[in-house]
This record gives sequence, C-alpha cells and structure tokens, in this order.
Amino acid sequence: MTESSVRGTKPQKVQPGGRDAKVPGWMGPTGLIMLSVIPVVAGALRLGELAGGAAVTPANARFFATPLPVVLHIIGASLYGIVGAFQFAKRFRRRRPGWHRMAGRILVVCGLVAALSGLWMTVFYPRPDGDGDLLAVFRLVFGTAMAASLVLGFTAIRRRDFRRHRAWMIRAYAIGMAAGTQAFTQLPWMLLVGPLGEIPRALLVAAGWIINLAVAEWIIRRP
Repeated sequence: MTESSVRGTKPQKVQPGGRDAKVPGWMGPTGLIMLSVIPVVAGALRLGELAGGAAVTPANARFFATPLPVVLHIIGASLYGIVGAFQFAKRFRRRRPGWHRMAGRILVVCGLVAALSGLWMTVFYPRPDGDGDLLAVFRLVFGTAMAASLVLGFTAIRRRDFRRHRAWMIRAYAIGMAAGTQAFTQLPWMLLVGPLGEIPRALLVAAGWIINLAVAEWIIRRP
C-alpha cells in the first residue's frame, strides 16, 4: 500500500497544462528574447540617431551616407530575434500550427533581409576603426551560412522534411542571434584588458557565432 492510500487521499498528478508544464516550455523563449534585447536596443538607438539627424561622426558617417542597408538590417534582425524566439515554445507551437507557419514565412523573409543586408554592409561600407580583414571574412562566412541555412530550411519544409527543416532553421537562428552573445564574449576582455584590437575583436566576435552554433547542434542532436 502507498502512503496516499493509507491516508485516504489520491496521489497528486501534474496536469499537462499546469504550472509545472508551462514554466519549462517558456524558459527557452524567454531567455532568447532577453538575449535579443541587446541588439534590439542598440538597433533602436541607431534608428533614432538616423531619424533624429544626430551629428555625423567617423563612427556613423557610413550610415548617414547610405542609410537603407542598415535600416533594413536592424528591422529584419530585430523581428527575426523576437518572433523567432516563440518558435521554440513547443506547446505554443503545437497548439497554434497556423501561427507557426505564418511566423515561419515572416522569419524567412526577415532573416534573409538581415543576412543579405549584413553581407552588403560588410562589402560596401567603409570599415570603422577596429574592423580588420579577419572580421570581414568571419562576417561574410557566417552571413552566407545564415542565408544558406534559411534557404535550406525553407526548401526542406516544402518537401515535408520536418527533421531537416528544424535543424536548418535552428542553425540560422543561432547565427542571427549571435549579436547578443558577442556582447558577452567581448565584455570580459574590455573590462580586464582594455580596448579591443583588430585580431582580438575578430576572434571574440567569431566566438559568439561558434558558441551559438555549438548550442544549436546540441539542441538538434539531443533525444
């Protein structure tokens, strides 16, 4: 006999829709939204600078000279980060498959806008101080990888290949979210060592992409 039967009470069961089930399902999306706050806020400040006619400096002159690419990049990346986080809410996604499909189409467009505008800026914008050749190469590699992952994920779902669709979309999102991670990879160096040189900056920025992709591969391969 169990303790519950001796006491005459029924054993407690966790309901599928109860609190214990809801909290773990939203921890991931909440964390992703918090991570995306850093680039979203930075992007909003940049848009406000452009719209408000701030003073032109060597750090922002390229944006004032050709504002469209950076505006598209900020809007695309911000929507991609925030809306994409909800795709990781498993129960929400399963209960609203129509929303998942609609949001997925929006995310493909926003992700491609963010990736392609980022590639354009890497190639055509004058480089600011601290951005060297190595960082440009990393940006071209990971920007191309993000765009390719989105295209592969979209073609996979068109074939009803859900496993590959999920894998490629997770990889694309991991690359797109690296701006938030890169703030944490660079901050310790700046606090402990000082200003970043070209090589340390390039390596620490690349570390943000690598960390995100490592987490993405773990999510893809876990049971």
